[in-house]
Amino acid sequence: MALLETENGGFGAEGNESDAMVQSCLLSGFSESEETRALITSLPEVHGNSVTSESATQRFLVILNRYQEQPHLLDPHLEWMLNTILEFVRSEQSPPSLVHLGFRFLYIICKVRGYKIFMQLFPHEVADVQPVLDLLSRQDPKDTETWETRYMLLLWLSMTCLIPFDLSRLDGHLEPDGSKARESIMDRILSIAKCYLVVSDTPRDAASVLVSKFMTRPDVKLKRLGDFLDWNLTTISQANDQSMGDIMVLDGALQSLAKLFKHGKRDDILKYAPTILQCLEQKHLSESSQAMMRKLGVKLTQRLGLTFLKPRLASWRYQRGSRSLAANLSTPKPGGATDAVTPDVETQEKEEDYDIPEEVETVIEHLLVGLKDKETIVRWSAAKGIGRVTGRLPKELADEVVESLMDCFSFQETDNAWHGGCLALAELGRRGLLLPSRLPDVVPLIIKSLTYEEKRGACSVGSNVRDAACYVCWSFARAYEPKELEPFVSQIASALLITTAFDRNVNCRRAASAAYQENVGRQGTFPHGIDILTAADYYAVGNISNCYLNISVYIAGFPEYTKAMIDHLVAMKINHWDGAIRELATKALHNLTPQAPDYMATTVLPQLLPVAVGMDLHGRHGAVLACAEITHALYKLGLQTNRSVVDIIPLECVDALKNMHQVLHDRKQYRGFGGELMRPAMCVLIEKLSLSKMPFKDEPVITGWQWLIDDTIKSLHLISSGAKDGITNALVSALSALCEEYYQAQPGQADSQMQDVLVTQYTEGLRSPQMLTRCGSALALGCLPRCMIQSKLTQIFAGLQQMCSVSQKEGTFTEARRDAVRALAQVCVKADVCAHGSPDSTLCSENVTEVFNTLLESMSDYTTDSRGDVGAWVREAAMTGVMDVTMLVAATAPNILLPDIVRSMMCCLAQQAAEKIDRYRAHAGNIFLRLLHSTDPAVPHIPHREELLGIFPVETTTSLNWNAPSQAFQYITQLLGLPQYQYHTLLGLTVSVGGITESTVHFSSQSLFDFLRGVQNDDAALMQFGDTLLRIFKDNLRNDRVSIPLLKMLNQMLANGCFEIFTTQENHQFCVDLLALCKELKKSKDISKLRASIYVFCGLIQFQGEVRKKVLSQLLMLLCHSFPVIRMTTASQMYEMLLTYDDVIDPEVLDDVVTLLSDTNWEGDLVTVRSQRNQLCDMMGISRPLIVVKNAGQAS
Repeated sequence: MALLETENGGFGAEGNESDAMVQSCLLSGFSESEETRALITSLPEVHGNSVTSESATQRFLVILNRYQEQPHLLDPHLEWMLNTILEFVRSEQSPPSLVHLGFRFLYIICKVRGYKIFMQLFPHEVADVQPVLDLLSRQDPKDTETWETRYMLLLWLSMTCLIPFDLSRLDGHLEPDGSKARESIMDRILSIAKCYLVVSDTPRDAASVLVSKFMTRPDVKLKRLGDFLDWNLTTISQANDQSMGDIMVLDGALQSLAKLFKHGKRDDILKYAPTILQCLEQKHLSESSQAMMRKLGVKLTQRLGLTFLKPRLASWRYQRGSRSLAANLSTPKPGGATDAVTPDVETQEKEEDYDIPEEVETVIEHLLVGLKDKETIVRWSAAKGIGRVTGRLPKELADEVVESLMDCFSFQETDNAWHGGCLALAELGRRGLLLPSRLPDVVPLIIKSLTYEEKRGACSVGSNVRDAACYVCWSFARAYEPKELEPFVSQIASALLITTAFDRNVNCRRAASAAYQENVGRQGTFPHGIDILTAADYYAVGNISNCYLNISVYIAGFPEYTKAMIDHLVAMKINHWDGAIRELATKALHNLTPQAPDYMATTVLPQLLPVAVGMDLHGRHGAVLACAEITHALYKLGLQTNRSVVDIIPLECVDALKNMHQVLHDRKQYRGFGGELMRPAMCVLIEKLSLSKMPFKDEPVITGWQWLIDDTIKSLHLISSGAKDGITNALVSALSALCEEYYQAQPGQADSQMQDVLVTQYTEGLRSPQMLTRCGSALALGCLPRCMIQSKLTQIFAGLQQMCSVSQKEGTFTEARRDAVRALAQVCVKADVCAHGSPDSTLCSENVTEVFNTLLESMSDYTTDSRGDVGAWVREAAMTGVMDVTMLVAATAPNILLPDIVRSMMCCLAQQAAEKIDRYRAHAGNIFLRLLHSTDPAVPHIPHREELLGIFPVETTTSLNWNAPSQAFQYITQLLGLPQYQYHTLLGLTVSVGGITESTVHFSSQSLFDFLRGVQNDDAALMQFGDTLLRIFKDNLRNDRVSIPLLKMLNQMLANGCFEIFTTQENHQFCVDLLALCKELKKSKDISKLRASIYVFCGLIQFQGEVRKKVLSQLLMLLCHSFPVIRMTTASQMYEMLLTYDDVIDPEVLDDVVTLLSDTNWEGDLVTVRSQRNQLCDMMGISRPLIVVKNAGQAS
């Protein structure tokens, strides 16, 4: 509904993007007709091969599935598709595989277009009866591969049954000489129908269609209808709905009866209806565990009810006149064409003067029970049945049905009954069977349904009820004249807008928006309808935060809806079971306060205060948050009129807000699970009351609030992990606001006693054995206002710096180090910066170096645990802190930013910008560019500033996506050409090139090799790069985080000939030093490190001189390593190495060496392996390695 209106230029509010989205979903025609024709004509060629036939079928399926929502586009093409396929099917030369494939294609078309439309295209002449019947008789009902053939043949046979000739004319002579009597056409069709009604696959549905067409023929109903119904009822009576096979039989029998009573003439089938109804009652299908059985039972029951009643259109029904949207939106003319049609009384009395069978009451009773079923399909079928049956009843009886229907809306009923009741009301309204006189009773029920929600355990039910209630409102808009609904416009409009803005379920919000849109268009009486629809259209209501915080404010700006929306939030949403909804509701109340400040202060706030100290946990939590938000909103409004908040809020409310903490504390409601909700809620209240400047200074309540904050910090480790972040953020905000308002002796000067207490307490908390207490204490120090940290800076810096330097050996305090780094930066930003100031009160030349050293050391935190690289949290906080502090100092006292500090800072950022984790690389890269391009203030002493500006022009601050390896590494590798950045950049690149993420490895190694290719002809640059590489290797020899990726990177560099210039010199110093470092790794027990070193040894074989012999010696020693997997890896790599570098050993022994390497079982016994290794040493001219005997002192 909303899609069509947006497409037609209606109420879409998202502009071109939304229009494009809608239009992309709409197809203008069957654009693949040529491809489809080619696929169908290719069937004779592809049918014999299972691969080609499956490929053609899948392609055909993909094409047609695009038209599932617009199947009418296929209509002009259905005939030629059907005729082309039937040519193959009818041909006597067509093999069975082609016939089955053709019917599979027909089934795909039928599935998309619907069998009711498609089956009408089948040829149905007299000449078609016998061939179709013969082909169907030859099918195996149990063949699971060809069910599409049987399904389509049954539909085809259904159409051939419509020929207007007696079937006996087609039988000819049924008793040929010398053989037994042949079966008549009528009996053959009936046998086939009965056979397929009890199968377990899809042809069962087609068989029920066949029954409905065949059994209603004049000749068949006279001879076979009674017998068929007897067979059907016997089948139903004997079937057991606990057995899966019997369930399929029941399904077929019930489907056939339902279709038969739908298409059969009333005079022919009326006499059988009571017997069938009695059989259904005895079967108790409403108690079946199978939803489909219950649905078919309801469907058949309503068909029986319609059979009992004469096919008539109720003369008493409400008939709306003109339904033109243009007429509704324009001013209606009195007595015009829009008046409802009302039949004269005499005609009504005459038409209603007939008897209603007793069975109808039973039918209606079953349908009312079906409305309460637990499955939607059953309830929907029952609702349609109620509408159809009621349409044939006299007015008085129809009114009784409506009366019974309204019992579904009792609060003793389940959500299923409410949902079924809504569907039935919508059906009655749509058909004009719900008279306007009933609207005063029905509308209040619909209003309740629009907000229906029942809590079940940890969630709730009722979204389907609210959605159905929106459907009722939509149907009423189309069913009634504006004058009929006018008395209820205010209620319906408010309820729909409340659901549009505040429903938790996005489908309900969109349904309410669509229903409101329909009412605005059809009724034309909804206040401010067009304006509201522009803001609350289908797309805008998709985001729940936008609904609560923006759309609701716009709607409440119209006075007709303001109080209704506020009342709903207070009554239904602040005590909602979902905490996110409660929080959004309180923020919405904050935003709505300016619309009705007096109502909020004098009515809503006094209403919330008792709930805030009540027994219901969710209500208490939401009410406390709501009180906080409303009070703060009233304070901000008071600022505009120079009134304090106590002048706006009643005195009793002020006292209740003051005493709220003590009441909760006395009731011990800060403990346990409830405490996880109430502690952050009270912290929000403390923050908002402090910001609202409540006159509580020096009162006991302040001590109570401080106790709550401190106790929460100490007990953070007792709180579940999901609630920790929310509680921490709330208490930090509360402490900051509390100190700012109540701990100042005079403006800008802290209360010295509280200052000493808090700073000492939180610095001692940094040494707590509980990690979360350390986190809370650090964040508490970071949030203290400027007045509280003056003259305490040295003490705070010392505590935080000590926390930042805690090693992993002392405990897993990663999160605490992260928060300490954040706090350190926050304290620096709040403190004054003065080059020659006191280190106890300002950031000055005496302490700035220590601060930067602490932050830069934190940027090298690579702690790992079971969660992965948790040190990244610390590094991220440190990078942010470095940026904030640097910008602050550069703006105020740039002379205390020493060149060494800036150089270390930029180098560390370059390293982080070259590493493998996308998020942290992007964070570092963006900070690097911000510091580089900052002009106000400009950061002094950046090394190679001009070269950096050439590499990173100002456009890269917005265009460069650091998250994408394909973009980032081509820039960052250019820093390798700048001497001061080379070490750190290469260190960062090492873990990227030697990593495991494919895209990162690919683009980082590609960029690195591009750089190395550019310096191949520059001996000095390549030597400098080699020296830097060796220095990184030496510095991180025992650091697996770097050494293993470094070995992998070296392997790639050697394999790509990056050091080819060094191979021309014998015993080049780079090769000698690299070999010496690699030899150190032999002692490692880490298999991944040993394997990586083997690859590097094999790469080093390309260098000339003594290095080659030493490399071979190392590899031969590894052939006798104690780990079998290392021996196997060494042998494999040596084999590949000798084939790649054929000049390593004497060509005369090469074949023997390679054969020995490949044939020996290197995972075998070490003594045997050693003899083979020694044989290799002799062949290659390498000295045999000596065996060191422990405690012997002499090698043998």
